[in-house]
Amino acid sequence: MITLTDVHKAFGPKKVLQGVNLTVPTGQSVVIIGGSGTGKSVLLKCILGLVAPEKGKIEIDGEDVTRAERDAFLARFGMLFQGAALFDSLTVWQNVAFRLLRGAQKRPKAEAREIAVEKLRRVGLNPDVADLYPAELSGGMQKRVGLARAIAAEPEIIFFDEPTTGLDPIMSGVINALIREIVVEMGVTAMTITHDMTSVRAIADRVAMLHGGLIRWEGPVADMDDSGDPYLDQFIHGRAEGPIESVR
Repeated sequence: MITLTDVHKAFGPKKVLQGVNLTVPTGQSVVIIGGSGTGKSVLLKCILGLVAPEKGKIEIDGEDVTRAERDAFLARFGMLFQGAALFDSLTVWQNVAFRLLRGAQKRPKAEAREIAVEKLRRVGLNPDVADLYPAELSGGMQKRVGLARAIAAEPEIIFFDEPTTGLDPIMSGVINALIREIVVEMGVTAMTITHDMTSVRAIADRVAMLHGGLIRWEGPVADMDDSGDPYLDQFIHGRAEGPIESVR
């Protein structure tokens, strides 16, 4: 579904991506891991066409992203943002139905609300939260609303940006389980960026480690612990000593 070939991206003198090659199979969940500032978010922005790489090619289902018609292209994606990124001035259901209330996917208001309530139920929230505002919800509930919004328009591809950041271990487990269930049920292609190794083990089919502007290791999550790669081994076990230099 997603193919990146020799992708390079720099910001001034800082080279962020230096020849990324990665294939994300259709219907699978691929998790990108790596330290802070290694370019994981930049990689997602390149795929979405929000920033343009200086070199390389990115294809979605065989189509070059630079040649795709933007509205139709973006309609294929759903996104769960790191901080939920809900609109404070909109009610919960209006947040979930945001895409359904405007643009090419616009639905009648009553239909959009009905879909929003159904998606809220899917992520474990009762219909009575639909008319609340984000500020009236806990952090875990906000994250679930964000997940409901990500799936509201039935996307083919969903990106998850640090889905468990700021959540306690129990709520993190709930979100991880929901993500896994939804990916399997909807048959979507999923790409996640995270530092949380518990999330990696819970939601990944395949794992790719980004380090030094390159995919350092890529393979099935079951092979991660016995990869033999010193960079991956240091990262997944959180060791201070190893080839990845820590800031002291």
